Amino acid sequence: MDPHQNLVQDEARIGELIRSTKRVAVLGIKTEKQADQAAFFVPAYLKSAGVEVIPVPIYYPDVQEILGTKVFRRLADVPGPVDIVDVFRRPSDIAPHVDDIKELKPRAVWLQLGIRNDEAALALAEAGILVVQDRCLMVEWKRYAARR
Repeated sequence: MDPHQNLVQDEARIGELIRSTKRVAVLGIKTEKQADQAAFFVPAYLKSAGVEVIPVPIYYPDVQEILGTKVFRRLADVPGPVDIVDVFRRPSDIAPHVDDIKELKPRAVWLQLGIRNDEAALALAEAGILVVQDRCLMVEWKRYAARR
């Protein structure tokens, strides 16, 4: 199979992915103290929409919970299946997370609006993981989740 088929851009596949998602791990999530930043208010929105959100912050070593949920320090430590890993990291900071993402084996990785790393995306696609780049999960959720 051509790994490029796992690089998701068409609307039908994005809609299907969103409609079938129940559990999202958020890499680079911010805390309640940064509630005005997308890395907090996007996952907060998802939680309010009924999604199980698993926080995986990069910073904030003293924080034990975000959005009332236990924090995990590495994606590979998140138990159970994950539908989407929602990534809030600079494009240049994604490569060090690729192995952890592969170990977790989520169905998809979603690089938020303004985030694109074609090399990391292809490595994940080659591992059989769907990849969406440079789109806001909250915006797309509002567009497609109503059609569940």
